[in-house]
Amino acid sequence: MSAKLIDRTPSAYGYPLLIKHLLGNPVRHFPQQEIVYGDFKRQSYRDLGERVGRLASGLAGLGVKPGDTVAVMDWDSHRYLECFFAVPMMGAVLHTVNIRLSPEQILYTINHAEDGILLVNTEFLPILEAIRDRIEPVKHIVLLDDTGQRPTTALDIATDYESLLAAGDPAYPFPDFSEDTRATTFYTTGTTGLPKGVYFSHRQLVLHTFGVLSALARPGQGSFHRDDVYLPITPMFHVHAWGVPYVATTLGVKQVYPGRYVPEKLLELIAREGATFSHCVPTILQMLLASPYVDQVDLSRWKVIIGGAALPQALANQARTRGIDIFAAYGMSETCPILTLAQLKPHMMAWSEERQLEIRCKTGLAIPLVELRVVDQDLNDLPHDGKSPGEVVVRAPWLTQGYLKDPSTSEQLWRGGYLHTGDIGAIDQEGYLKITDRLKDVIKTGGEWLSSLELEDLILKHPGVAETAVIGVPDAKWGERPVALVVLKPDRASQTDEAALRDWLKAFVDKGLLSKWGIPDRVLLVDTIPKTSVGKLDKKLMRDQYQKMIQQG
Repeated sequence: MSAKLIDRTPSAYGYPLLIKHLLGNPVRHFPQQEIVYGDFKRQSYRDLGERVGRLASGLAGLGVKPGDTVAVMDWDSHRYLECFFAVPMMGAVLHTVNIRLSPEQILYTINHAEDGILLVNTEFLPILEAIRDRIEPVKHIVLLDDTGQRPTTALDIATDYESLLAAGDPAYPFPDFSEDTRATTFYTTGTTGLPKGVYFSHRQLVLHTFGVLSALARPGQGSFHRDDVYLPITPMFHVHAWGVPYVATTLGVKQVYPGRYVPEKLLELIAREGATFSHCVPTILQMLLASPYVDQVDLSRWKVIIGGAALPQALANQARTRGIDIFAAYGMSETCPILTLAQLKPHMMAWSEERQLEIRCKTGLAIPLVELRVVDQDLNDLPHDGKSPGEVVVRAPWLTQGYLKDPSTSEQLWRGGYLHTGDIGAIDQEGYLKITDRLKDVIKTGGEWLSSLELEDLILKHPGVAETAVIGVPDAKWGERPVALVVLKPDRASQTDEAALRDWLKAFVDKGLLSKWGIPDRVLLVDTIPKTSVGKLDKKLMRDQYQKMIQQG
């Protein structure tokens, strides 16, 4: 007997899951709510709704049709938020260009995505000028500007953003279409090869919005609600700023977009605008807490999700001493991105601060609609004992269905019907995932796996350490051995050396928290640690830079 489908009344509205349906209610119900762009602009949700219509109307006037791709190169701004809605709502595809890639990589992504219109901030014109003769599909360039002065450029500028909107129709009619229509695309920032394009449909973005919304809709710790003030500190070009601008807009909360990330300016915005909810990578929070201005700002109402890299307990403890409700999240470009949140269960609120800190720093619990497994190489589930590591594989309604124009790599991503994250982790008895390493970064020494992330966390507990990264280098006897790169805090540099750091780790061996094989053969004191364009540790580059030097002694 086959499943019975519902009967559809001819006049019934099917209500496709489209991004335009995220915008309607907040514009109607919270028309006076504020959206702030740094020191440059304040506008209301009513203004947002009108400007989204004007932008779509203006883009249509430039020839943008359903299926065309519109690219954006901008700092985090009200303009970017308007593009998040207007471009996909007209049936076009929004390409959020990673402005931190090299000019050659940016050229590749513009050509590969077949961008027809490019909205570009004045500050990024030199990048386009350097590659303009090799840009293939772009028909029109629209200037985004905060200075009020038209720049001198060899590029053919069609118009500026505000003029485009001024001539547009605020009542632009956004059509219905299939919820499986592609809405966005952007490119991963891998450490090898060319960037890979991922893409997401309207249905996926709407379901991700409500999946995250339902996970955050809770009392107390780790919540996000209508009384919050949202300040993203994750670039809007990076996985839709983790999708949270869609969540914030759906809720109708006050939103504050900071432009460039300058620690003192971010802290000023938190204080001035009353920001209570943010998300960022660990390096950004480290910069904020190291700023001399931080002591002038009350952070006790601030909730911060940390993602993009493991949340070190030392950093979490530093944040907690200032009253920050800090907790980790997990996802990747291919997953839209949020898969887990490290929120505390109700019974954990009675635990000691130290035990709570361990939970906050875990990778977290799968949010609603996410099926997350830790498996062996044959896709068999491993025990949920917190000790059995395997690869993390997932299913959720918002995972990219492949890499743009790359079917063979897409099949590898989805082998066995699960998206393979390339991360190694374990799930404990409470259901919390803890990522222990990237599959490509795990150190295999003497036949055993050594977690570079856990070793980094122990090193970061040393009071003299500001940053660290652990990499594996080839070893004739053991296969691989760990090497630690360490940036010292300036005020502790004279008191800390390689021997002191190795002695520090030996103490954890004595406590049974680290195998003696986990002590790095070398601890290199460096001025900086290489990072990718989105602030992640670039271990591929580290291995390339330091492996030969280490082997030569």
